Amino acid sequence: MSHSANLVIVANRLPVDRVTLDDGTTEWRRSPGGLVSALDPVMRANDGTWIGWPGGTDGDMEPFEDDGLHLVPMSLTQDDVEEFYEGMSNGTLWPIYHDVVAKPEFHREWWDRYVSVNQRFAEKAAEVAAREATVWVHDYQLQLVPQMLRELRPDLRIGFYLHIPFPPQELFQQLPWRRQILEGLLGADLVGFQLAGGAANFVRLVRQRVGHKTHRDLIYLPDGRTVRAAAFPISIDTAGFEELARSEGVQERAKEIREALGNPRKVFLGIDRLDYTKGIYARLRAYAELLQDGHFDVEDAVFVQVATPSRERVEQYRILRDEIDRLVGRINGDLGRIGSPAISYMHSSFPREEMAALYRAADIMVVTPYRDGMNLVAKEYVACRYDDQGALVLSEFAGASDELRQAWLVNPYDINGMKSALLQAYRATERETTRRMRAMRKTIITHDVAAWARGFLEGLAGAGSSHAKQVRPPRKG
Repeated sequence: MSHSANLVIVANRLPVDRVTLDDGTTEWRRSPGGLVSALDPVMRANDGTWIGWPGGTDGDMEPFEDDGLHLVPMSLTQDDVEEFYEGMSNGTLWPIYHDVVAKPEFHREWWDRYVSVNQRFAEKAAEVAAREATVWVHDYQLQLVPQMLRELRPDLRIGFYLHIPFPPQELFQQLPWRRQILEGLLGADLVGFQLAGGAANFVRLVRQRVGHKTHRDLIYLPDGRTVRAAAFPISIDTAGFEELARSEGVQERAKEIREALGNPRKVFLGIDRLDYTKGIYARLRAYAELLQDGHFDVEDAVFVQVATPSRERVEQYRILRDEIDRLVGRINGDLGRIGSPAISYMHSSFPREEMAALYRAADIMVVTPYRDGMNLVAKEYVACRYDDQGALVLSEFAGASDELRQAWLVNPYDINGMKSALLQAYRATERETTRRMRAMRKTIITHDVAAWARGFLEGLAGAGSSHAKQVRPPRKG
């Protein structure tokens, strides 16, 4: 391949999605989400290349340019999708890393496929990286890539970032392939986590399971390398969301949404991927009990729940969808009135503009996962509340709770505690919500996604091979 890059991003997915237009033709559209907007400026500043799966099983595709970004698609077969992606990544690792909210499955065939797909990603990164380049590998699907890549290209500076939680020893050691995963991650010079607790779990496991010497956040390898494990909490494009929220179109749409809901006194909002870790079922139960107990009426309040379709081929996700469909039907049948459902439920995904309008329309955002690496929806809501109004009810098991301390924090397993927090947020004075929201906004304005990318890349520049080329981090502001 002719293009060789000084910065290579390796992620499960490309930063673009292929969409089919009305006339049957296809085009690439930028994926939503903070990671893409965070890495876009640093990619451009360093003539970077992004390696990832474009979705589907269409076979090999040539590298291509999209809006000035150099993209290298990785093909996955149907067996790869079933065993590497749906199997090992989302049937084994995802539940283990999320406190075993669902029971993980362990299949040797899934592991074998995980190894082979990781090897292909590593080989592609080795092929496109320039001499002494920086390679930044992302997330739980690719935990073996750092070590595989180091064996192929010892000249590289390699970083790894885990976007989901890293589990405690008691859970991680259930994995039959625990040592291989730890050794895979140790191929990186810097291993980044959402929270300091995840980094500490990793260092402890390396010391106990692999036997390397450690000191605080440093791991000393027998070959003389030192690996650092540290927390880099991810964030969002705060200024971009605020600008969107202030736009005339979004403000008009927010008014339309409230009118369509019957202009209730308060609008509660939940926006989640339809995933068993998100705590949607328990949250809706808590809300329904508040209505049942007479704390408020369907004329006063409505709960809007958006559940974005997710991993619909996986059995556990299909079961969850059916359970929530039944619960919403039962609550609306028991507590709703003609023209005033208790819960307005949508199983669909929306563009950023509609999300911003929903954030503007909602008085109370409810984010109650059982476990979440960060949860950027909580931060997006805060970014859109430029008038310092609105309340956030947030699970203490979401990474965001470490930074957004002024939210009403809840234990999502405690239905009575969740009811109490929802009621407090509902009854809070304007002075109280303003005080809390102003403090949370200050946090996310300072710690936005550009600061996250800059912090990680500066940390990586100070780690690993002294002869690797320096990558220019994105500029402040």
